[in-house]
Amino acid sequence: MTDTAFHTVFGSLDGYRKGEIEITSGQASHYVFSNVFEVAANAAPYEKIVVGKNLEYVIETLRTDGRSPWFACSHDEFVILMDGEVRIDFIKLDTPPQNTAGTVLADNPAGRAMGHVVLRRGHQALLPAGCAYRFSAEKPGVALVQTLFGALSVEKWADICLH
Repeated sequence: MTDTAFHTVFGSLDGYRKGEIEITSGQASHYVFSNVFEVAANAAPYEKIVVGKNLEYVIETLRTDGRSPWFACSHDEFVILMDGEVRIDFIKLDTPPQNTAGTVLADNPAGRAMGHVVLRRGHQALLPAGCAYRFSAEKPGVALVQTLFGALSVEKWADICLH
């Protein structure tokens, strides 16, 4: 009898193993691997570090730690929490950003409070267009945000890619 049981190990900031990739075809230079936990462990809180890219779309990793500034976007964004717990507060902006690529800062956002969500590992949420949002975390964690590449997106490919 063959044992077909699999054991999935989910990483965290406190316990991750740097991964590797197996090239099945093509050149190694055409592949990118980054460990989101390692990237977040070495990041400033809420620094939006690009770990995946497809045309103008990006996946950014954020170290959730303390309170973030207010962010906003003219398009929907999506967040999934990979580690920890984070609260996200929302404000429906009186004057939302127009035609911005990626996330922008929304200093002192004016509008109607929309409530909040609390995410734990594996939870996900929509960050709606035309709203400001702010993260709050009592302990460090890791979030991934899908968005468009923008002014706040930080590329550190030479630091995060396996060679």
